Amino acid sequence: MINFNSKILLYSKPTDMRKSIDGLSILISSKLDLNPTDEVTFVFFNKAKNKIKILWWDTNKFALLYTRLEKQYFKIPVVKDKTITIEQRELGWLLEGLDFSKIKGHKKLKYKVFY
Repeated sequence: MINFNSKILLYSKPTDMRKSIDGLSILISSKLDLNPTDEVTFVFFNKAKNKIKILWWDTNKFALLYTRLEKQYFKIPVVKDKTITIEQRELGWLLEGLDFSKIKGHKKLKYKVFY
């Protein structure tokens, strides 16, 4: 099961979609200097932006979700960093075909004191 409470990282460079779990894990380790078994959900896309792979670690196993659009493309934001941290709702918007970089939802609030 995807742990949506985990951090979600969108890799900013197009990725070869022939990569499987092992290839994506090596990319995470070598290019991002991260541990693929951390509680992070990793999102990758191809050059044509019509395919997405989502890789996550679940207790003692990897899980990989692959999705492909037949006639359209995903609206991937342009970023300068290697990754962009996105929220669960933004991942949903991305998969629905929305340009989440242009959508402004409510900001997440976190209170330290309640009265």
